[in-house]
Amino acid sequence: MEENEEKRQSTSLFGWLPRPKIKSNGLKRTITGLSLITYFIVVVYYGLPMMLLQALIIQMKCFDEIINIAYNMKKMPDIPYFRTLNWYFVITANYFFFGETFAEHLEVYVKKYYIFQVLVTYHRFLSFCWYFIGIIWFLTLVRKRIIRHQFSLLAWTHFLLIIICLQTYMIVQNIFEGLIWLIIPLWLVILNDIFAYVFGRLLGKTPLISLSPKKTVEGFIFGGIFTFIFGSFSSYVFCLMPYLTCPIKFMETENGIIMNTNCTPSYLFELIQFNIVNTGISVKTYPFILHSLAFSFFASVIAPFGGFCASGFKRAFQDKRFR
Repeated sequence: MEENEEKRQSTSLFGWLPRPKIKSNGLKRTITGLSLITYFIVVVYYGLPMMLLQALIIQMKCFDEIINIAYNMKKMPDIPYFRTLNWYFVITANYFFFGETFAEHLEVYVKKYYIFQVLVTYHRFLSFCWYFIGIIWFLTLVRKRIIRHQFSLLAWTHFLLIIICLQTYMIVQNIFEGLIWLIIPLWLVILNDIFAYVFGRLLGKTPLISLSPKKTVEGFIFGGIFTFIFGSFSSYVFCLMPYLTCPIKFMETENGIIMNTNCTPSYLFELIQFNIVNTGISVKTYPFILHSLAFSFFASVIAPFGGFCASGFKRAFQDKRFR
């Protein structure tokens, strides 16, 4: 009996776990994969507006999910406008982080519209004033019987603003350096998700981690390998497109304001001869490929464990809505 029991079980890479039962959900995953690819094509086609909108939506969704967990933990009563105050701070933080970035890269729009000129000229002063208006607003909502919980939530809000809004700011900065700096990481994560599932279904035997029992070591390893391979080829192709590699600059023409794709390419997007040491072999490719290898590593190793972290966070607070 004990021997048969041992045969029916397998050991995971990160702790003991029974071998997962694989259910037939191929159709669902196929639809998901096709949806991700379609989404990627739409993002590339619409360019900067879609990417900025995507970054903003993801930021707000992350903030909403985590702040709701904080509210559930504190069991806060419904105080009018208290939740609205959280979003006021989000808007203020975004204005502080993005104001000067947009002024630099969207200069044509700033010069054309007076309201933008005011927001840019007095950017830091307005940020300072709006923040302290938020603090005063918070103090008017404080209730003596729950004052400790309210200040705790204020601390949560500030922590999330630093973590989430700052990350969004860095993403937007990368976008303005060239659409490829967001396109490639996004594409690599999609590739890794698809390959990890395919190889997990075909070869998966060993569970990877107890937080996500359907993930297998085989899917994790082979998904990573093929992400590196296809990611390198994809990066080479994308390097041929000035639309993706040029820094974002807008210019005003007779037909309106358009994005300027005529630029001198960075050395990262110029073909260079690389000599492999002690082999006599040389390869002619784009230096950006080296960056794509780092992105592939992130998409194959760091990103999946980010998902595991989210699963653990969800279980820790017993919140099934968290995604």
